[in-house]
Amino acid sequence: MLNRTLVLAGVAVLAGLSTAGWSTPAVLAASPTGLDAAAVDAVVREHRETTALPGAAVVVTRGSEVVRAAGYGHTPAGDPITEHTAMAVASVSKSFTALAVMQLVEAGRVELDGPVRAHLPEFTTADPRAAGITVRQLLDQTSGMSDTTFPAFSRPQPNSLQEAVAGTSTAGLAADPGSRHEYHNPNFQVAARLVEVVSGQPFDSYVRQHVFDPLGMVDSRTVNTERDLPPSARGHLVVLGVPIALPEPPAFGNGSGGVLSSAHDMGAWLIAQNNGGRGPDGRRIATASSIAETHTPSVNSGSYALGWSVGTTASGAPVIAHGGDLFTSTAHQVLLPESGYGIAVMANTGLTHGDAGAIADRLVAVLENTTVPSPTSLLLLLDALFLVLAAGTVALTARGVVRSRRWAAARTAHPRTAVRLLPLLVPPVSCASVDEVVGLLYRGRDVTWMQVLYLYPTFVVLLVAAALGCAAVLLARLAALARPIAVTGAGAE
Repeated sequence: MLNRTLVLAGVAVLAGLSTAGWSTPAVLAASPTGLDAAAVDAVVREHRETTALPGAAVVVTRGSEVVRAAGYGHTPAGDPITEHTAMAVASVSKSFTALAVMQLVEAGRVELDGPVRAHLPEFTTADPRAAGITVRQLLDQTSGMSDTTFPAFSRPQPNSLQEAVAGTSTAGLAADPGSRHEYHNPNFQVAARLVEVVSGQPFDSYVRQHVFDPLGMVDSRTVNTERDLPPSARGHLVVLGVPIALPEPPAFGNGSGGVLSSAHDMGAWLIAQNNGGRGPDGRRIATASSIAETHTPSVNSGSYALGWSVGTTASGAPVIAHGGDLFTSTAHQVLLPESGYGIAVMANTGLTHGDAGAIADRLVAVLENTTVPSPTSLLLLLDALFLVLAAGTVALTARGVVRSRRWAAARTAHPRTAVRLLPLLVPPVSCASVDEVVGLLYRGRDVTWMQVLYLYPTFVVLLVAAALGCAAVLLARLAALARPIAVTGAGAE
């Protein structure tokens, strides 16, 4: 019977990897002049009413003006989110790192298409091809470094950018530098360390002085690890439709995902991106050509530019965007060059739910008067299914243990008996290696066991129940098989 549960578990994990379902498409109308504050509020309100999203910060800009910057809901500590609440922007941080590098390129202190080691001699790897990695290849993620040859999360995590770069000494390359794009967080950690070494300033100090302060981004800063996240930047898992405040799993993120910002501050950032490097007050943080460079993919990087991705909207309009995913929060930023709009969203639920990207997509749909699926999720149903299966597994375990003597009595000391026990090892082995399976499903990305728990909590409960249950039944059956032998041996003495 436990083997049947295992089959159900296999089906369940495939279902669990589907993060959301969608209901009937709906259209939210923009105002005659485009997307206004009331339309933004309506989108966020509807999303929060139909999901379990506790809180979000949203800003919409057009040209050099802010259409709406606001906070909605609350932080895990229960404080109201406002336009000045600092939240994690996760991998949206990569666009900030890219701009910091481009500022040094403008100043003639870094050669974008020159080797990284010319500016950062401490950057070494176990592959001699790394000597040819250029600065651009870090930023468009064509360096050849990969999670498959250098685990981003499952290795011991560094505490600083210097330690992060020192760790690459054991890294291999999965491809020749410049030959293909592969998303790999350490690329941007190396780039951020390059900023530190060339500028002579800690990365946070450099970005504050050269990006945040000139744009009036008073709420923004960078952090190294999840331990540095303030209460306002922490988030939730949602189980059975109930948000549960939890700390972020251990990870290092500066350079690749360490920026904290607010709706107010992200508005200034979007304006600079859509305005050729000039912020709301006209102050310039980069030239228009540098901004354009960060929005332009390389020959072999596909749609990935320098900390941004390019594509088209549902209506075919060009879009420049980047998402950010932590396990307890998400973020998303969008630039629409033809209309001059910019959108940034930070949400305090994790990547399984994708709330920030979903809100941003709905705002774009409102702008374009296109249909977009109404937000709804299959996760509530999946959570209930997995927990019911877990409860059934516990019941089957108890039954299997109680009946172990009867099972043993019906079998003799035959090799086939051992074969019958082997399937009971499958769930424990699957439980121990589920992180590797999920990593493969995520196209080779490095994932830790703890991160899988955050991604699919109720499925992991089911898997652990199956693993412990099968182990208990296995031990009970082995003990029952050994009991007659022990009694016989005692009589012979």
